[in-house]
Amino acid sequence: MYQIVNPQTIFQYFGDDDKEMIKEMIQIILETNLHDLKELDQYYDQNDYATVKKRCHKAKPSMSYVGALDTRKLLESIEADLENSRANYDLLKSQISIIENELRDFLEKL
Repeated sequence: MYQIVNPQTIFQYFGDDDKEMIKEMIQIILETNLHDLKELDQYYDQNDYATVKKRCHKAKPSMSYVGALDTRKLLESIEADLENSRANYDLLKSQISIIENELRDFLEKL
């Protein structure tokens, strides 16, 4: 049903008894972590790898919470080789788009 997101993992991390809390947590991930990752182009253009690393590092736990483990691994690979990570970031952007759509779909069905 989902390409990247795993609803079972979301329920495992947040529990399935408080749907409002799950909605709030998913909304925070959408509005902060994913939003911050989508803005990395400007930091790459400025060679501001410290900000790239900080935002990738901050987003890793959220990817685990939603079951996006391959995306988490991609964030780790970006962190491990920042100056040569632009191609991986381009791949990350395509995954972010899928994750956003899947999380919105998950929220609608919750």
